[in-house]
Amino acid sequence: MTSPLISTTELARLMGAPNLVIVDTRHDLMNPNIGREAYAAGHLPGAIYLSIDEDLSAAKNGSNGRHPLPSAEAFAATLGHHGISNDSHVVVYDGGTAMFVGRLWWMLRWVGHERVHVLDGGLAQWQKEGRAVETPPSTRAATRFTPRVNDAMRLTVAQTLEAMADPARRILDARAPERFRGEVEPVDPVAGHIPGAANRPFPSNLRDGVFKPADELRREFETILAGRSPTQLIHQCGSGVSALANMIAMEHAGLSGSTLYAGSWSEWCADPARPVAKG
Repeated sequence: MTSPLISTTELARLMGAPNLVIVDTRHDLMNPNIGREAYAAGHLPGAIYLSIDEDLSAAKNGSNGRHPLPSAEAFAATLGHHGISNDSHVVVYDGGTAMFVGRLWWMLRWVGHERVHVLDGGLAQWQKEGRAVETPPSTRAATRFTPRVNDAMRLTVAQTLEAMADPARRILDARAPERFRGEVEPVDPVAGHIPGAANRPFPSNLRDGVFKPADELRREFETILAGRSPTQLIHQCGSGVSALANMIAMEHAGLSGSTLYAGSWSEWCADPARPVAKG
């Protein structure tokens, strides 16, 4: 299995390749305009911008979480509109925290597109190495993307409720420890976590701004799995975005097959009938 990561050196070598599509997905939960503003101030050469709120999420209805998944058909239309086809080699980046970069990476794989990589270290690493950025926005000619959906990659809230009661499964929450414990909740209306979930904050996967070596990540996740297969692990966070840094790390470590509870805590806590744990 190949790593989902691509280094800045590898990407620099690929620049100008005809099927390469670089996508900037920077975002801020508290100020969603910041990502687009940051893109306008400077982005990787040729990169287009996709907004997590506007392009990679469906409409919220109060019970489906903060970043509900769009339908596969709507997402495919978005990809085609922005010039991403089934033949594209997509490289996704964020500012360098790995908090947002996994959303498009995972969604592309969800609709059957395997030729997608995450830029290790993001824009921060690119600039740290003195590589060029540009300010003019880039656009691509519209094309067609045909989805081949793999719904086994994601769990619904009902499936997550079932998994919560199954000791063979493990739910892994990527939020900050104080949010997991329910001591603070800056974004969602209810504090706490899904009962039985373990906590691995997504920044734990990085060192000096890039992902830790694969063998080190493998040891860390094998401790979390505690003898389980990676296919028994369910990722979640606040809204199904930052949790994907943990999935990327697992895939990089050769531990493939974990799934995502896409609605995550923001969907879970919208129904007071669902159990909540603290501490």
